[in-house]
Amino acid sequence: MEPCTFCRVVSGELEAYRVLEDDVCVAFLDHSPLRPGHCLLVPRQHYQTLPDLPRTIVGPLFVKAQLLAQAVVSAAGAEGSFVAINNRVSQSVPHLHVHVVPRRKGDGLKGFFWPRVRYPSEAAAREMQRAIREAIDQLRL
Repeated sequence: MEPCTFCRVVSGELEAYRVLEDDVCVAFLDHSPLRPGHCLLVPRQHYQTLPDLPRTIVGPLFVKAQLLAQAVVSAAGAEGSFVAINNRVSQSVPHLHVHVVPRRKGDGLKGFFWPRVRYPSEAAAREMQRAIREAIDQLRL
């Protein structure tokens, strides 16, 4: 069985544009975002679904989801955000992950059939990574 992709990101084996990390979780840019700034927040330990997550980790993980939702809105110049978790169905990687997607009125995201796009360049992804990190730092002040 192949190792979990997100466990490989957490360990550093796979490179990702990390925007936030602590002893409980890691957040990074989605490699195929719905919109620039779309991040994934994952627990460092492998849990497949939200019901599998120990209660002691739920609070710390969602405090970071709350921070990330604010930072993504600020960094992307968005009006709001969409925060979601799939449990097994539509879960492309079987490691719990929280999607944080910047939103604007009329952005074309309707229902759950949203087209994914790649960043136009590595520089564009690095700039979004920098902007989100900067927003996180400002929110922590």
